[in-house]
Amino acid sequence: MLSMIARTACALAVAALAATVAPPAPAQQVAAAPKVVATGLNTPWSIAFFGKTPLVSERGTARIMALGANGAATEVATIAGVDGRGEGGLLGIAVHEGYLYAYFTAGAENRIERYKIDGDGVNLKLGPAKKIIGGIPAASYHNGGRIAFGPDGMLYASTGDAGERSRSQDLKSLAGKILRMTPDGGVPKDNPFSGSFVYSYGHRNVQGMAWAPGGIMYASEFGENTWDELNLIRAGGSYGWPVVEGKGGDKRFIDPLQQWSTSEASPSGMAIVGGNIYIANLRGQRLRKIPLSATGTANELYVRQYGRLRDAVAAPDGTSGFSPTTPTDAARRAKATTAS
Repeated sequence: MLSMIARTACALAVAALAATVAPPAPAQQVAAAPKVVATGLNTPWSIAFFGKTPLVSERGTARIMALGANGAATEVATIAGVDGRGEGGLLGIAVHEGYLYAYFTAGAENRIERYKIDGDGVNLKLGPAKKIIGGIPAASYHNGGRIAFGPDGMLYASTGDAGERSRSQDLKSLAGKILRMTPDGGVPKDNPFSGSFVYSYGHRNVQGMAWAPGGIMYASEFGENTWDELNLIRAGGSYGWPVVEGKGGDKRFIDPLQQWSTSEASPSGMAIVGGNIYIANLRGQRLRKIPLSATGTANELYVRQYGRLRDAVAAPDGTSGFSPTTPTDAARRAKATTAS
Protein backbone atom coordinates (compact mmCIF):
# COMPACT_ATOMS: atom_id res chain seq x y z
CA MET A 1 0.00 0.00 0.00
CA LEU A 2 1.16 3.51 -0.79
CA SER A 3 -0.82 5.64 1.67
CA MET A 4 -1.08 9.41 1.43
CA ILE A 5 -2.65 12.07 3.57
CA ALA A 6 -4.82 14.68 1.81
CA ARG A 7 -7.42 17.23 2.93
CA THR A 8 -10.64 15.91 1.38
CA ALA A 9 -13.11 14.25 3.77
CA CYS A 10 -10.40 13.28 6.28
CA ALA A 11 -10.30 9.83 4.69
CA LEU A 12 -7.75 7.09 4.27
CA ALA A 13 -8.09 5.75 0.73
CA VAL A 14 -6.26 3.13 -1.32
CA ALA A 15 -5.99 2.66 -5.07
CA ALA A 16 -3.89 0.59 -7.48
CA LEU A 17 -1.50 2.73 -9.55
CA ALA A 18 -0.64 1.66 -13.08
CA ALA A 19 3.09 1.29 -13.76
CA THR A 20 4.13 3.45 -16.71
CA VAL A 21 7.33 4.90 -18.10
CA ALA A 22 7.52 8.63 -17.42
CA PRO A 23 7.61 10.95 -20.45
CA PRO A 24 10.38 13.52 -20.96
CA ALA A 25 8.23 16.28 -19.40
CA PRO A 26 5.73 16.21 -16.51
CA ALA A 27 2.37 14.79 -17.50
CA GLN A 28 -0.83 13.94 -15.67
CA GLN A 29 -1.39 10.19 -15.43
CA VAL A 30 -4.82 8.60 -15.09
CA ALA A 31 -4.91 6.20 -12.14
CA ALA A 32 -7.53 3.91 -10.70
CA ALA A 33 -10.18 5.55 -8.53
CA PRO A 34 -9.34 5.31 -4.81
CA LYS A 35 -11.28 3.26 -2.30
CA VAL A 36 -12.01 4.94 1.02
CA VAL A 37 -11.09 2.69 3.94
CA ALA A 38 -11.37 5.10 6.91
CA THR A 39 -12.96 8.48 7.67
CA GLY A 40 -13.24 10.90 10.57
CA LEU A 41 -9.53 11.58 11.15
CA ASN A 42 -8.57 15.01 12.51
CA THR A 43 -5.64 16.66 10.69
CA PRO A 44 -3.68 13.45 10.08
CA TRP A 45 0.02 14.07 9.45
CA SER A 46 1.93 10.77 9.27
CA ILE A 47 1.29 7.06 8.71
CA ALA A 48 3.31 4.13 10.03
CA PHE A 49 2.56 0.41 10.27
CA PHE A 50 2.76 -1.84 13.33
CA GLY A 51 2.63 -5.20 11.59
CA LYS A 52 -0.36 -4.83 9.27
CA THR A 53 -2.07 -2.18 11.41
CA PRO A 54 -1.88 1.41 10.10
CA LEU A 55 -1.11 4.02 12.76
CA VAL A 56 -1.88 7.67 12.04
CA SER A 57 -0.70 10.76 13.92
CA GLU A 58 -3.12 13.68 14.32
CA ARG A 59 -1.20 16.94 14.41
CA GLY A 60 -3.56 19.08 16.47
CA THR A 61 -5.09 16.52 18.85
CA ALA A 62 -1.76 14.72 19.51
CA ARG A 63 -3.56 11.40 19.15
CA ILE A 64 -2.17 8.18 17.71
CA MET A 65 -4.99 6.38 15.88
CA ALA A 66 -5.04 2.71 14.82
CA LEU A 67 -7.14 1.81 11.77
CA GLY A 68 -9.02 -1.48 11.80
CA ALA A 69 -9.87 -3.72 8.85
CA ASN A 70 -13.40 -2.27 8.88
CA GLY A 71 -12.06 1.29 8.67
CA ALA A 72 -12.84 2.17 12.28
CA ALA A 73 -10.26 4.45 13.92
CA THR A 74 -9.32 3.58 17.52
CA GLU A 75 -7.36 5.93 19.74
CA VAL A 76 -4.17 4.24 20.94
CA ALA A 77 -2.82 7.16 22.98
CA THR A 78 -2.55 10.93 23.26
CA ILE A 79 1.07 12.06 23.29
CA ALA A 80 1.73 14.24 26.33
CA GLY A 81 3.39 17.65 26.08
CA VAL A 82 2.47 18.40 22.45
CA ASP A 83 2.04 22.05 21.46
CA GLY A 84 -0.15 22.21 18.36
CA ARG A 85 0.24 25.90 17.46
CA GLY A 86 0.59 26.83 13.79
CA GLU A 87 2.30 24.06 11.82
CA GLY A 88 3.60 22.47 15.02
CA GLY A 89 2.09 19.58 16.94
CA LEU A 90 2.35 15.82 16.64
CA LEU A 91 4.13 15.31 13.32
CA GLY A 92 6.09 12.30 12.06
CA ILE A 93 5.84 8.79 13.49
CA ALA A 94 7.82 5.62 12.83
CA VAL A 95 7.71 2.04 14.11
CA HIS A 96 10.89 0.05 14.78
CA GLU A 97 11.45 -3.20 16.67
CA GLY A 98 8.30 -2.92 18.77
CA TYR A 99 8.58 0.80 19.53
CA LEU A 100 6.64 3.81 18.28
CA TYR A 101 8.79 6.89 17.66
CA ALA A 102 7.10 10.30 17.54
CA TYR A 103 8.42 13.73 16.49
CA PHE A 104 6.49 16.63 18.00
CA THR A 105 6.56 20.28 18.98
CA ALA A 106 6.82 20.96 22.72
CA GLY A 107 7.02 24.69 23.42
CA ALA A 108 10.32 26.11 22.18
CA GLU A 109 11.68 22.76 21.02
CA ASN A 110 10.88 19.87 18.76
CA ARG A 111 11.75 16.49 20.20
CA ILE A 112 11.57 12.78 19.44
CA GLU A 113 10.30 10.27 21.99
CA ARG A 114 9.76 6.54 21.80
CA TYR A 115 7.22 4.24 23.45
CA LYS A 116 7.02 0.46 23.73
CA ILE A 117 3.99 -0.91 21.86
CA ASP A 118 1.95 -3.64 23.54
CA GLY A 119 -1.00 -5.56 22.08
CA ASP A 120 -2.02 -6.36 18.52
CA GLY A 121 -4.45 -5.19 15.87
CA VAL A 122 -6.15 -2.01 17.05
CA ASN A 123 -5.90 -3.08 20.70
CA LEU A 124 -2.60 -1.35 21.30
CA LYS A 125 -1.14 0.52 24.25
CA LEU A 126 1.98 2.65 24.53
CA GLY A 127 4.48 2.36 27.36
CA PRO A 128 6.23 5.24 29.14
CA ALA A 129 7.94 7.91 27.06
CA LYS A 130 11.70 7.98 26.58
CA LYS A 131 13.25 11.09 25.06
CA ILE A 132 15.50 10.20 22.12
CA ILE A 133 16.53 13.74 21.20
CA GLY A 134 15.41 17.26 22.17
CA GLY A 135 16.53 20.82 21.66
CA ILE A 136 15.52 20.99 18.00
CA PRO A 137 14.46 24.63 17.43
CA ALA A 138 10.67 25.03 17.05
CA ALA A 139 8.39 27.77 15.79
CA SER A 140 4.85 28.13 14.49
CA TYR A 141 6.20 27.07 11.08
CA HIS A 142 9.18 25.29 9.45
CA ASN A 143 9.41 22.45 11.96
CA GLY A 144 10.32 19.69 9.50
CA GLY A 145 9.00 16.66 11.34
CA ARG A 146 9.49 13.58 9.17
CA ILE A 147 11.19 10.60 10.83
CA ALA A 148 12.12 7.26 9.27
CA PHE A 149 14.47 4.35 9.78
CA GLY A 150 16.97 3.86 7.01
CA PRO A 151 18.18 0.52 5.67
CA ASP A 152 21.21 0.92 7.97
CA GLY A 153 18.92 0.67 11.03
CA MET A 154 19.53 4.30 12.00
CA LEU A 155 16.81 6.85 12.74
CA TYR A 156 16.70 9.87 10.43
CA ALA A 157 14.81 13.07 11.27
CA SER A 158 14.16 16.13 9.12
CA THR A 159 14.14 19.54 10.80
CA GLY A 160 13.12 22.97 9.50
CA ASP A 161 14.91 26.27 9.97
CA ALA A 162 12.17 27.35 12.44
CA GLY A 163 11.99 30.74 10.76
CA GLU A 164 15.66 31.68 11.18
CA ARG A 165 17.46 31.13 7.90
CA SER A 166 21.01 31.29 9.25
CA ARG A 167 20.47 28.13 11.28
CA SER A 168 20.44 25.95 8.16
CA GLN A 169 24.14 26.54 7.39
CA ASP A 170 25.18 26.51 11.06
CA LEU A 171 26.53 23.05 11.90
CA LYS A 172 26.13 23.80 15.61
CA SER A 173 22.34 24.10 15.21
CA LEU A 174 19.97 21.15 14.78
CA ALA A 175 17.61 23.28 12.66
CA GLY A 176 17.49 23.10 8.85
CA LYS A 177 19.06 19.65 8.79
CA ILE A 178 18.58 15.96 8.26
CA LEU A 179 19.72 14.28 11.48
CA ARG A 180 20.93 10.69 11.90
CA MET A 181 20.98 8.83 15.22
CA THR A 182 20.91 5.38 16.73
CA PRO A 183 17.53 3.96 17.84
CA ASP A 184 18.49 4.90 21.42
CA GLY A 185 19.38 8.49 20.52
CA GLY A 186 23.16 8.19 20.29
CA VAL A 187 25.42 9.77 17.67
CA PRO A 188 26.62 7.11 15.19
CA LYS A 189 30.40 6.96 14.93
CA ASP A 190 30.24 7.09 11.13
CA ASN A 191 28.23 10.33 10.93
CA PRO A 192 29.92 12.87 8.64
CA PHE A 193 30.65 15.38 11.43
CA SER A 194 32.31 13.92 14.51
CA GLY A 195 30.09 13.94 17.59
CA SER A 196 27.21 15.54 15.69
CA PHE A 197 23.73 14.31 14.74
CA VAL A 198 23.92 16.32 11.50
CA TYR A 199 23.81 14.16 8.37
CA SER A 200 23.09 16.90 5.78
CA TYR A 201 22.46 20.63 6.09
CA GLY A 202 21.42 23.75 4.21
CA HIS A 203 17.76 22.68 4.23
CA ARG A 204 14.76 24.97 4.61
CA ASN A 205 12.01 22.52 5.52
CA VAL A 206 12.38 18.84 4.54
CA GLN A 207 9.17 16.83 5.00
CA GLY A 208 9.83 13.65 3.02
CA MET A 209 12.56 10.99 3.14
CA ALA A 210 12.87 7.60 1.44
CA TRP A 211 15.53 5.08 0.34
CA ALA A 212 16.00 3.28 -2.94
CA PRO A 213 17.71 -0.11 -3.30
CA GLY A 214 21.39 0.17 -2.41
CA GLY A 215 20.67 2.64 0.40
CA ILE A 216 20.35 5.69 -1.87
CA MET A 217 18.49 8.40 0.05
CA TYR A 218 16.08 10.98 -1.38
CA ALA A 219 14.29 13.89 0.31
CA SER A 220 11.55 16.36 -0.63
CA GLU A 221 11.93 19.96 0.47
CA PHE A 222 9.78 23.10 0.68
CA GLY A 223 11.29 26.16 -0.95
CA GLU A 224 10.21 29.69 -0.19
CA ASN A 225 8.58 31.64 -3.05
CA THR A 226 10.09 30.08 -6.15
CA TRP A 227 11.24 26.43 -6.13
CA ASP A 228 10.40 23.27 -4.21
CA GLU A 229 12.86 20.40 -4.52
CA LEU A 230 13.60 16.69 -4.82
CA ASN A 231 17.12 16.00 -3.55
CA LEU A 232 19.54 13.10 -3.60
CA ILE A 233 20.98 13.15 -0.08
CA ARG A 234 24.70 12.72 0.48
CA ALA A 235 26.31 12.46 3.90
CA GLY A 236 27.83 15.80 4.86
CA GLY A 237 26.33 17.65 1.91
CA SER A 238 25.00 21.21 1.96
CA TYR A 239 21.83 21.89 -0.02
CA GLY A 240 22.21 25.63 -0.25
CA TRP A 241 19.50 27.26 1.84
CA PRO A 242 19.34 30.21 2.42
CA VAL A 243 21.98 31.13 -0.19
CA VAL A 244 20.31 29.11 -2.95
CA GLU A 245 16.70 28.09 -3.57
CA GLY A 246 16.36 25.42 -6.25
CA LYS A 247 19.13 24.89 -8.80
CA GLY A 248 21.78 27.52 -8.19
CA GLY A 249 24.77 26.06 -10.04
CA ASP A 250 26.96 26.96 -7.06
CA LYS A 251 29.70 24.36 -6.56
CA ARG A 252 29.53 24.83 -2.79
CA PHE A 253 26.09 23.27 -2.73
CA ILE A 254 24.26 20.21 -4.10
CA ASP A 255 21.59 21.09 -6.66
CA PRO A 256 18.21 19.30 -6.60
CA LEU A 257 17.36 16.53 -9.07
CA GLN A 258 14.08 18.30 -9.81
CA GLN A 259 12.49 21.58 -8.87
CA TRP A 260 8.86 22.70 -9.13
CA SER A 261 6.98 25.94 -8.77
CA THR A 262 5.66 26.30 -5.21
CA SER A 263 2.13 26.63 -6.62
CA GLU A 264 2.40 23.12 -8.09
CA ALA A 265 4.18 21.37 -5.25
CA SER A 266 4.78 21.88 -1.51
CA PRO A 267 6.23 18.34 -1.45
CA SER A 268 5.66 16.48 1.79
CA GLY A 269 5.78 12.75 2.60
CA MET A 270 7.31 10.35 0.11
CA ALA A 271 7.80 6.65 -0.52
CA ILE A 272 9.63 4.44 -2.99
CA VAL A 273 7.62 1.55 -4.43
CA GLY A 274 8.18 -0.57 -7.54
CA GLY A 275 11.06 1.47 -8.94
CA ASN A 276 9.27 4.81 -8.49
CA ILE A 277 9.40 7.69 -6.04
CA TYR A 278 5.94 8.89 -4.96
CA ILE A 279 5.66 12.37 -3.40
CA ALA A 280 2.53 13.77 -1.73
CA ASN A 281 2.03 17.48 -2.44
CA LEU A 282 0.13 20.02 -0.36
CA ARG A 283 -0.43 23.24 -2.28
CA GLY A 284 -0.02 21.37 -5.57
CA GLN A 285 -2.72 18.87 -4.52
CA ARG A 286 -1.28 15.94 -6.47
CA LEU A 287 0.79 12.78 -6.15
CA ARG A 288 4.01 12.85 -8.17
CA LYS A 289 5.45 9.62 -9.55
CA ILE A 290 9.15 9.81 -10.43
CA PRO A 291 10.96 6.82 -11.93
CA LEU A 292 14.27 6.00 -10.26
CA SER A 293 15.64 5.38 -13.74
CA ALA A 294 14.89 8.98 -14.78
CA THR A 295 14.78 11.21 -11.70
CA GLY A 296 14.54 14.38 -13.80
CA THR A 297 11.05 13.41 -15.04
CA ALA A 298 7.66 12.92 -13.40
CA ASN A 299 4.05 11.88 -13.88
CA GLU A 300 1.28 13.58 -11.92
CA LEU A 301 -1.63 11.67 -10.38
CA TYR A 302 -4.95 12.84 -8.86
CA VAL A 303 -4.24 16.48 -9.72
CA ARG A 304 -6.53 18.65 -7.56
CA GLN A 305 -8.94 15.74 -7.03
CA TYR A 306 -8.37 15.06 -3.32
CA GLY A 307 -7.02 18.30 -1.90
CA ARG A 308 -3.71 18.64 -0.09
CA LEU A 309 -1.75 15.39 0.20
CA ARG A 310 0.45 15.20 3.30
CA ASP A 311 2.06 11.75 3.43
CA ALA A 312 2.88 8.74 1.27
CA VAL A 313 3.94 5.46 2.87
CA ALA A 314 4.62 1.98 1.49
CA ALA A 315 2.42 -0.55 3.29
CA PRO A 316 3.32 -4.18 4.03
CA ASP A 317 0.77 -5.68 1.61
CA GLY A 318 2.38 -4.20 -1.51
CA THR A 319 -0.73 -2.35 -2.77
CA SER A 320 -0.85 1.40 -3.40
CA GLY A 321 -3.09 4.24 -2.30
CA PHE A 322 -3.54 7.52 -0.37
CA SER A 323 -5.22 9.16 2.63
CA PRO A 324 -6.87 12.64 3.00
CA THR A 325 -6.32 15.35 5.75
CA THR A 326 -8.50 18.21 6.99
CA PRO A 327 -8.74 21.68 5.40
CA THR A 328 -7.60 23.42 8.59
CA ASP A 329 -4.11 24.05 7.18
CA ALA A 330 -5.15 24.20 3.54
CA ALA A 331 -4.69 27.91 2.83
CA ARG A 332 -1.52 28.59 4.83
CA ARG A 333 0.92 28.16 1.96
CA ALA A 334 -1.30 30.14 -0.42
CA LYS A 335 -1.57 33.04 2.05
CA ALA A 336 2.10 33.07 3.12
CA THR A 337 4.51 31.06 1.05
CA THR A 338 7.20 31.41 3.70
CA ALA A 339 5.03 29.59 6.23
CA SER A 340 5.25 26.04 4.87
